[in-house]
Amino acid sequence: MLETWITSYGYPVVLAGTFLEGETVLVLGGVAAHMRYLSLELVIACGFLGSLTGDQLYFYLGRRHGKALLARHPDWQTRVQRVLRQLERQQNWLLLSFRFLYGLRSITPFAVGLSTIPWLRFTLFNLLGAGIWASVIGLAGYYFGRAIETVIGDIRHYELEVMGGIIAAAVLLWVVHRYRRR
Repeated sequence: MLETWITSYGYPVVLAGTFLEGETVLVLGGVAAHMRYLSLELVIACGFLGSLTGDQLYFYLGRRHGKALLARHPDWQTRVQRVLRQLERQQNWLLLSFRFLYGLRSITPFAVGLSTIPWLRFTLFNLLGAGIWASVIGLAGYYFGRAIETVIGDIRHYELEVMGGIIAAAVLLWVVHRYRRR
């Protein structure tokens, strides 16, 4: 049952999850790849595509509707200003690494859209950054699955418990993250 669900919906879930936020669902995709339910290459490709398109959308929203959205969401202002200050100091580094910075993943492309950075420059850095991020996080999930297998032996005997535990932990982290945002 779990295997059927993962093989049927795993790739679309990774794509959608990385479009919205991402790390947890990509790690889970990597674990599923280690368990041979999914292809690691396709998990990384879905993570790349989801992250790339999500960040391009946030950039576009910042470029096109940034001021109006900030007026409606003044609580974003502090984080946007923080990103813009960081952008002035370390532009290239920030454009490559923002996916790895907790709390800045979604707001950074939006803030960059508010800046004067040309869309082509952002897109080129976004392509490179999304590729690095998807590869690192997808492989981390794959090797996390390998570590679990090493610790508990043949993971297939415990696949429901392992995947259930990982999914429960992911949901708990997501709930805590959403709660902290409010």
